[in-house]
Amino acid sequence: MHTSEALALSAALLAAAGELTRRIDDGVAARGFEGRPAYGFAFTRLARGGATVTELGAHLGVTKQAASQLVDELVRKGYVERRAHPGDARARLIVLTERGRDCTRAAEEAAAEAVRAWAEVLGEEQLSALRAQLARIAPDGPIRPVW
Repeated sequence: MHTSEALALSAALLAAAGELTRRIDDGVAARGFEGRPAYGFAFTRLARGGATVTELGAHLGVTKQAASQLVDELVRKGYVERRAHPGDARARLIVLTERGRDCTRAAEEAAAEAVRAWAEVLGEEQLSALRAQLARIAPDGPIRPVW
């Protein structure tokens, strides 16, 4: 693949990711939740049973201090709560509240709407092939922002 083709593909993938993020964020807001895309990236980690601030920071690719500030914001908005960590008396486990889980469901609905729009453009068969090819390229890639 020529450099110009690789650059065009890179730009197209980044544009698709940006458009998807925007549509999910807009859909979440339309469903009555306030926030920003960083919340969703944090929620993908917290939905798996919670995390410490350190674990969340590692997932997001930010410092412990930045993760702590985000957690403070999420607590104030009622999306997460701090609990005693079952395996470490010194640590606190950050978990989604019911409101946080509702927000996550709103994001899932908004993502489904965005993908349905892609299906209208590409067709179900090509969309399925795209999903399979992207899964081959990044099977375990973290779902996190690139700051």
